[in-house]
Amino acid sequence: MRIRYKKWARPELLQSTFYIDTPEERKGKWKEFFKNPNNPIHLELGCGKGQFISQLASENLQTNYIAIDLVDAMLGLAKRNIESAYLEKKIETSNIVLTRFDIERIPMILDKNDNIQRIYINFCNPWPRGKHHKKRLTHSRQLEKYKTFLAPNGEIYFKTDDNDLFFTTQNYLEECGFEIYAKTTDLQNKDIFGKNIETEHEKMFKEQGILIKALIAKRRI
Repeated sequence: MRIRYKKWARPELLQSTFYIDTPEERKGKWKEFFKNPNNPIHLELGCGKGQFISQLASENLQTNYIAIDLVDAMLGLAKRNIESAYLEKKIETSNIVLTRFDIERIPMILDKNDNIQRIYINFCNPWPRGKHHKKRLTHSRQLEKYKTFLAPNGEIYFKTDDNDLFFTTQNYLEECGFEIYAKTTDLQNKDIFGKNIETEHEKMFKEQGILIKALIAKRRI
């Protein structure tokens, strides 16, 4: 998603108590950032404007969350959405952190000591041209990187509007030793997540009559 430059975004992020600008320094030590370091850590890759993570994290204080994106403007909007969600519930932002980083290089900021229990990948770029498939966040090359910090039996929660990406992602997961134990080609009528939190893209696609595809995969020990 393209977004206009927002000159206020970076200054606001740098002043935020839940934004980290140097994530490389946290590698293997992410749990130390949180007020409750013994809680499990879940990770969202490509958090965008933060509508999803703001609701998820503010409703699940027993879990710690890391949300990553590469664009300051997106992260600035995510910061504001998170603040709004927590303020509405009158709670502190003690279980969430935002950071800016290139997901293709994610092993530089996370390792097995971080023991990530779950990864959320929502409506990532499908990169439809064959020569670009390796850029997909669910491609085998990326999945192998995630395995360097995803806990044994750790999960991947994935949603997309793109048919090809949905079906090829299943192949990628199986190739990399993941077990798919829940999937649907119509998330609206079969909620495999128990309580689905809609993203901005998800609402837009539903209005257009596009079915949302989703799956849950578990890393085999």
